[in-house]
Amino acid sequence: MKVIKRDGTTVDFDGSKIVVAIQKANAAVEPEYRIEEDKIHKIAKHVQERNRMRLLVEDIQDMVEHSLMDEGKFELAKAYIIYRYQRALVRKANTTDESILSLIRNSNKDVMEENSNKNATMAATQRDLIAGEVSKDLTKRIMLTEKISKAHEEGVLHFHDADYFIQPIFNCCLINIGDMLDNGTVMNGKLIESPRSFQVACTVMTQIIASVASSQYGGQSVDICHLGKYLRRSYEKFKKSILEASEGNIDAETLERLTNERLRYELKGGVQTIQYQINTLMTTNGQSPFVTLFLNLREDDPYLKENAMIVEEILRQRLQGIKNDKGVYVTPAFPKLVYVLDELNCLKGGKYDYITRLAVKCSAKRMYPDYISAKKMRENYEGNVFSPMGCRSFLSPWKDENGNYKFEGRFNQGVVSLNLPQIGIIAKGDEQKFWQLLDERLELCYEALMCRHNALKGVRSDVSPVHWQYGAIARLQKGETIDKFLENGYSTISLGYIGLYELTKLMKGVSHTTPEGEEFALRVMNRLRGACEKWKAKTGLGFGLYGTPAESLCYRFARVDKARFGTIEDVTDKGYYTNSYHVDVREKIDAFSKFKFESQFQKISSGGAISYVEIPNMRHNPEALEEVVKFIYDNIQYAEFNTKSDYCHVCGFDGEITINDDNEWECPACHNKDHSKMTVIRRTCGYLGENFWNVGKTKEIKARVMHL
Repeated sequence: MKVIKRDGTTVDFDGSKIVVAIQKANAAVEPEYRIEEDKIHKIAKHVQERNRMRLLVEDIQDMVEHSLMDEGKFELAKAYIIYRYQRALVRKANTTDESILSLIRNSNKDVMEENSNKNATMAATQRDLIAGEVSKDLTKRIMLTEKISKAHEEGVLHFHDADYFIQPIFNCCLINIGDMLDNGTVMNGKLIESPRSFQVACTVMTQIIASVASSQYGGQSVDICHLGKYLRRSYEKFKKSILEASEGNIDAETLERLTNERLRYELKGGVQTIQYQINTLMTTNGQSPFVTLFLNLREDDPYLKENAMIVEEILRQRLQGIKNDKGVYVTPAFPKLVYVLDELNCLKGGKYDYITRLAVKCSAKRMYPDYISAKKMRENYEGNVFSPMGCRSFLSPWKDENGNYKFEGRFNQGVVSLNLPQIGIIAKGDEQKFWQLLDERLELCYEALMCRHNALKGVRSDVSPVHWQYGAIARLQKGETIDKFLENGYSTISLGYIGLYELTKLMKGVSHTTPEGEEFALRVMNRLRGACEKWKAKTGLGFGLYGTPAESLCYRFARVDKARFGTIEDVTDKGYYTNSYHVDVREKIDAFSKFKFESQFQKISSGGAISYVEIPNMRHNPEALEEVVKFIYDNIQYAEFNTKSDYCHVCGFDGEITINDDNEWECPACHNKDHSKMTVIRRTCGYLGENFWNVGKTKEIKARVMHL
């Protein structure tokens, strides 16, 4: 028999703990109220003989209380209850010691692996993580109601970012970078005027990114189109300088050539500044800025030529990579890139198709960029095309007092995610029970989301001047509240969800890719979307349905449910739930079919959605990947690729490991030939796993389906 402790861990049943607890209660009462020693052991044996697969600690304590009362030992039962209550008080008064000490010992796996861009072993990062453990504790015990806190602990829902909830900060945003560059800003009390060149604009932009990241906990996005005018300023400055230096004695062709040479040098340096600054800056929360660059070439852009040059250079430098500590070019985690496909660059004969082909090469080697179809996005967002926030959530369309759509300078207040499979486990195929439970848990999510909203009400602009006073979001006066930006749909609040695939399997016995499963899954999605619309109408707040890309949460929900409900085939036995509406990774489905199927859910999940396909290494066959990109433009709003590449564990090289003249695998970066320290992909099947030497001593890759 297993016992589930209060922290969610599972241990073997130990009857001696019951004996000790009753003995302590025995010692606290007068002799006439005590129970005999043999009966104490009888009670412990009685609990063990219940022979349940899993028991909560609280269930065991309830059994002990009932057993004492059955024996007529009411005073003793009372003493036991007091003892139990006192232990609860001790736990509540000392709730962070172990989590903080485990961080310092580098053994708190959940916290250390939760955020991929935080190095949890560094002292600077640990300061933020330690503060986060205190915030989570206060949030759980004081800031949230008991039922919401309990629902979070039991995996009914997930209250995201509790490690920052006690602070008056929000989730993610679209920085109003155009306003900050054009009209200047202030950082650390110092005025930053509008730049006069591209290089300076790039430097200022990265400083803004770092400052913004230090005062919020989610990602941020920057539209690169605002840099085009500064590249033109550099062009005009260089042209004027060359003319003056030559005293006008220069022909037009030479003038243009020399100007463009200097401009290309400036362009390369500016983009390099962006890439290296973002990857080397450390924000106050101990990580690199979680930033997305939005690469959108618009036909009506007066600086389209310049912005095309900037986008091309960004892709070229990402394709090259960035050097790690061993001097080897590797794929940087940030900035994330989102590339927009439109008529002028969707590989159908457009003027800028050449940039898209470069983007495809970059995806094949470096995974990024992600792709947005302007065509599909306009269908879903009232004709608008705009960036997702750094966390991949999307804003709802919103118009200012002049009737103009506005997206930059807006933000997300926070996220609460719903565990869909758990509802299916409890409902056991009973649809009536399922819909009732779903509605009850949605109301709980609403209460939790309103906690997020209410926590931001009354916050004053002084908490983060760069956001509220100097243009990232607004230009409020000192001491002014931010309340007007929380209301009327200006900012969003997100309802996330995990495990539509597993829920459908539980309720219908089939995948949601089958006709029966698809019909049910769409009804569930529309119910979730309907709840957001109802809340929006009720409060005027910007509720949105968000396909949460929360990989760690997929594991947490599955782990909690396995502990509570045991092993369920194709549900809790995998160790993870599928993200939002996604097709399970084990289903045999091609990239085109997957994108086509998932696109219908993206339209419903308008508060945020992304779909991805995993492909083998295609750097030698980018033409095949181009066909998928063409398909994205016509069929799905937001998509990304997960590609596999060779990896050298000695130097961190993540390019192609090749065969040398001696017929040996060799890393081209550090010349490592030890195959045990390489992960090599055989391109025929795309298998990523352990390699080995066959009997003939020639290199082979062990694949699940075939041996090559």
